[in-house]
Amino acid sequence: MKALIVGLGGVGQRHVRNLRAVLGRDVEILAYRVRRLTHVVTPRLQAAPDRNVEAEYDIRAFDTLDGALAERPDVAFICNPTSLHVPVALACARGDCDLFLEKPVSHDLDGVAELLATVQSRGRVAMVGYQLRFHPAVQALAAVVRERRIGTVLCARAIVGEYLPGWHPYEDYRQMYASRADLGGGVIVSQIHEFDYLYSLFGLPRRVFTIGGHLSDLEVDVEDVASTLMEFAIDGRAIPVHLQQDYVQRPPSRSCEIVGSRGRVVMQLAPAALTRYDADGAVADRLEWDGWDRNEAFLGELRHFLDCVAVRRKPVVDLADGVASLQMASAARASMATGRVIELAPMETRR
Repeated sequence: MKALIVGLGGVGQRHVRNLRAVLGRDVEILAYRVRRLTHVVTPRLQAAPDRNVEAEYDIRAFDTLDGALAERPDVAFICNPTSLHVPVALACARGDCDLFLEKPVSHDLDGVAELLATVQSRGRVAMVGYQLRFHPAVQALAAVVRERRIGTVLCARAIVGEYLPGWHPYEDYRQMYASRADLGGGVIVSQIHEFDYLYSLFGLPRRVFTIGGHLSDLEVDVEDVASTLMEFAIDGRAIPVHLQQDYVQRPPSRSCEIVGSRGRVVMQLAPAALTRYDADGAVADRLEWDGWDRNEAFLGELRHFLDCVAVRRKPVVDLADGVASLQMASAARASMATGRVIELAPMETRR
């Protein structure tokens, strides 16, 4: 297999390491690079300036995308800045690559319908990198909802907050994609994982209302706090779900609480645990994943993607699913900008 990596920052290098771990020497790794930073980014997100990434992982690098695609790669991993995802993914799909797009699909919806149509018409497998779908706590939460162990869902709230300068210790946070409007940053899109797993649990919301903006002292030109209220149709009822996102919390906070007619469930991701309470408030179940390595989620999604490529199967998070979470995030941004409630409808994804 030939794998093309577009962008060798932290997540691009993680995919390279995992490809080598899963496929060993059975994969030839190509890279299309723009900045051409030479250092290795370690699994702990530290820069190792004495180690050369291309030499360490035996990567053949190209200065142009056309040059890389001329090598006829089988799969392409789109790991460049968010605002550049769609044009690069389109070129790779037209070059008959199966696609793994890092989340989010894009920073807005421009060109997304064309990408969906191209992937479908060319019969490409396309997966979006929402690795939380492969996290055991998120999977356990989904099982509780799916099996109705807390009865009918009545309301939910999710929180994700982490101090932005601590995300990538190897680079100046002010230059990160998450900090810059021109690269598609901002807390709403950069922390889009929560929109995705809420979509996986409840589907697409009917209405979205968001308040937020650049409220901290961080040196960014994007929103760093956002509070979003969504209305979902669940069991014939209008159910409120609240999502709080920020770039400022120390220590990080990441959790989801769902209240049902026969109890509630609380999921935490730092550290990973899930507690289910029965209708009387007593603990019914308690699961913990002490010492769980988050790279296991990345390995899980990679193995799943490679299996889907091999047997031509729809991934668990396909491109249409990735577009749905982007619709939610785009609605939140539009609401924050206008002060209005934004109504949502599924995007036409099949032609």
